[in-house]
Amino acid sequence: MKKLQKFMIGRYGIDDLYTGLFLLWVLLFLINIFCNNIILNIGEFGIIFIMFYRCFSKKIDKRKNENQRFLKLKNKILKPWLRWYHNIKDKDHIYKKCPKCKTILKLPLPMERGIKHSKCPKCGKRVTILVLKCQKVEFIKNKK
Repeated sequence: MKKLQKFMIGRYGIDDLYTGLFLLWVLLFLINIFCNNIILNIGEFGIIFIMFYRCFSKKIDKRKNENQRFLKLKNKILKPWLRWYHNIKDKDHIYKKCPKCKTILKLPLPMERGIKHSKCPKCGKRVTILVLKCQKVEFIKNKK
């Protein structure tokens, strides 16, 4: 274990791009189980080579720049799904995008259904919200 730690000193290691490449490799591997294609085999070995090259590289600045570009692309792809995910998971708020400045607004869930209006704090544009779900109201009995 100490030899591996000593060997990895000054090397880049594992980051988000490495993880993304690993998931891509797993996907190609599973597809290749059913297709058994030589091009997929070459692609798999290429991805493994890139993964190990990045992991053991001593050019840390270049690897950081590559990872930053990957994270920007990943965030650009996942951003539309993030609001949808938060709307399902968060029971107390509604997430809505402002039509003017594209800011995602976290608005409290109204007590009744229907059309509600709110104001964007960044640009001041009026945002219309269609409320389909209602907030759960809990009644707590007071013990006397």
